[in-house]
Amino acid sequence: MISKKIGVVLEILSHRGDLSELDVDIGGGSHPAVNIKSMTGVVSVGDKVLLNTTAQDLGLGSGGHHFVMANLSKGCHGDERLSRDEGHIMKLRYTPSQMRVMSVEEEASPHHGPMKQAESLNNIPVVCCTLHSMVPAAAASINMLGSGLRTIYIMTDGAALPLKLSRLIDTMERKGLIHGTITIGHAFGGDLEAVNIYSGLLAAADVLKADVVIVSMGPGIVGTGTTFGFTGLEQGDIINAVNVLGGRPIAVPRISFSDKRERHRGLSHHSITVLGRVALSPALISLPHLEKEKEKIISEQMQGASIFKKHRVVVENGEGGLRFLKKLGVKVTTMGRSLDQDREFFLASSSAGAAAAKMALGYDLQIYEGEDRLET
Repeated sequence: MISKKIGVVLEILSHRGDLSELDVDIGGGSHPAVNIKSMTGVVSVGDKVLLNTTAQDLGLGSGGHHFVMANLSKGCHGDERLSRDEGHIMKLRYTPSQMRVMSVEEEASPHHGPMKQAESLNNIPVVCCTLHSMVPAAAASINMLGSGLRTIYIMTDGAALPLKLSRLIDTMERKGLIHGTITIGHAFGGDLEAVNIYSGLLAAADVLKADVVIVSMGPGIVGTGTTFGFTGLEQGDIINAVNVLGGRPIAVPRISFSDKRERHRGLSHHSITVLGRVALSPALISLPHLEKEKEKIISEQMQGASIFKKHRVVVENGEGGLRFLKKLGVKVTTMGRSLDQDREFFLASSSAGAAAAKMALGYDLQIYEGEDRLET
């Protein structure tokens, strides 16, 4: 069921490409809302809009906004021009919001020829994340160590679907931390649209000429507190896809010593499940330098899940990437915690970025074999 309310646009607060943030009046109260122009057309101050209020009515996150479903003041007339865009691949298929895009693979695309021939990533390193908040620290490390490297971001459909909903990606593009975006599956709004993770990865390599790729879902992971009921499980499928295509997957482990939930303490149960059970092919796991006691906890968790037997492990310094983020003024949070409040989480992401940059630049990495305890 969808909860709906009618509101009136009081103010247009900001624009990020296809997305506008609004202040709307609902029954005499002011509420934040989001309008996505490619879906619902342009809105103006004073317009009456139909809003999807479901997430907020349930007290969920979903960015803290209502979402415009239709502009009741403009009706259908204002969208006629938008409907003539090229492309015939549908996203949000068989829903009232289905929309067509120009997919990078389709015959009408200018990239159809190269995509028809594309088969290999040619050893490009691919940083595979489980959370959107992992992306900035990884990108910062890549850019700090290899300022000439071209970093492409792929957003999956495991969480938010509109890329422009992410303020982080907007900031990283403006700061030069990422150099192109691809949205895959039902996610939309990237520089390129792709049907799935395989063609998205090949487009990053062959069309956008990536030196390094970062893959993650958008904001808003789904979790249920169960072993397999979370969308971050896709990390294992991404690792498998990168290996199939001849790339080099680098898995970002979810590490925290600030999360009060026991299942996420040390190495999260998400990472234990993905790296221990779901990923059917090996990845490089880059760990940050940690205090000895914390390092011991992580090592024991990895041994218990046989992760050392399935994957290769390196230890890289993530501090430089975090300093670079601060220098650029990029503020990051995860689950409401800042960089300083959950440092190990961001160090793990930065460490993965450092490993990716070194691989792209041709440096050798020290691999920890077997179940040896980590000596950093």
